[in-house]
Amino acid sequence: MDHVLDPELAAVARGLPKMDLSDLASARETEQLLVMQLPKYDERIALTVQDVVVSAGQHGADVAVRVYAPAERPTLAPALLYLHGGAYVMGGLAMSDFTARLLVERAHITVVAVDYRLAPEHPYPAGLEDSYAALRWAVDNGAAFGIDPTRLGVLGESAGGGLAAALALLTRDRRGPRLAAQFLDAPTVDDRLDTPSMAMLVDTPMWQAVNSPYSWGYYLEGTAEPGSVDVPIYAAPARAAVADLAGLPPAFVTAYQIDPTRDEGLDYAHKLIQAGVPTEVHHYAGAFHLSHVIPGTAIAGRMMADRIEAIRRLLPA
Repeated sequence: MDHVLDPELAAVARGLPKMDLSDLASARETEQLLVMQLPKYDERIALTVQDVVVSAGQHGADVAVRVYAPAERPTLAPALLYLHGGAYVMGGLAMSDFTARLLVERAHITVVAVDYRLAPEHPYPAGLEDSYAALRWAVDNGAAFGIDPTRLGVLGESAGGGLAAALALLTRDRRGPRLAAQFLDAPTVDDRLDTPSMAMLVDTPMWQAVNSPYSWGYYLEGTAEPGSVDVPIYAAPARAAVADLAGLPPAFVTAYQIDPTRDEGLDYAHKLIQAGVPTEVHHYAGAFHLSHVIPGTAIAGRMMADRIEAIRRLLPA
C-alpha cells in the first residue's frame, strides 16, 4: 500500500534507521545513536534544570526525575509530568531534553521528566508505578520547584502515551493526586494489535508494526500473554470499557496518518468522548509516528504549536 508522506517528512524519512526489537541490545544501541544526534534546544530564556531522586516507597526502586523550570517564574505555576517514548524498552531523560526545554519556554510551565524503569528487565507495572511515584512527589514536594499541584498534567509520547493514559486511570482509582489534563501523543494502549492501521501500515518510518508484538511481549512479561483476556486495563488502557473511563481528566490526543499505532489512539480518544471526558483529537495527514520531533519542517512546527496552545488552554498560567 502506498503512503503519501508530507514532502518535507518524506525527505527526512529516507535517512531514518529501522530498529529490530527482536534484537533488543542492537535496537537500544541504535536508539542511543539517534538520541546523540538530536539537536540541542537553543532556549531564549534562562532555565533551571535539577535532578531529583524520588522515593517509590513500597512499590520498588527510587525514580530519577529531571525538573525543568524558568529561572524567573511566579511563586506557583502549572506543570507537566513528561513520560518519554521508546516502546516500553528504550529511552530516558536524554530523549526528553529538547522537548522539555521547548515546553518550558513556549508553554510557560515547569516540566518534570521521568526516568521510569524499562522492560524487560522491569516489566509492567514497574514503569507505571514509577510514574505514579513521580506524580505523588510533584504534588507533595513540587512547591519548592514552583509547581502548582492543582495545575498538573501528564504528557506521554508513544509508550509514554500509554503510560500517561494508564496513570490517569490509576490515580483516579487509587484516589490519588488529581490530574488537570492528559496529553496523549500517539499512545500505545492496545496489546491486541488488531486495528486496520496495524495491519495495513507495515513499512513506515520511525516505527514499524513488526516491532509491536516484541514491545508488548517485553512489557507484559510475567503478567499476561499479549492479546489474552488476562491483560489488565492499567497495562493496556484500550481494554477499558467506556464506563471505566468516566471521570478522567480532559484529554488532548494526537495521531499520525502513516503510523501503525494510529487507530488505537483514535479509538481510545473516541471511547473517552463517549465516556463524557472532554477530549480534543488532532490527526495529522501525511505524518509518521512522532514526527513532531523532526526539526525544521512546517508540519512539525504546526504540530508543536497545536500542543503548546492546548497546554496553555488546559493548564492556564
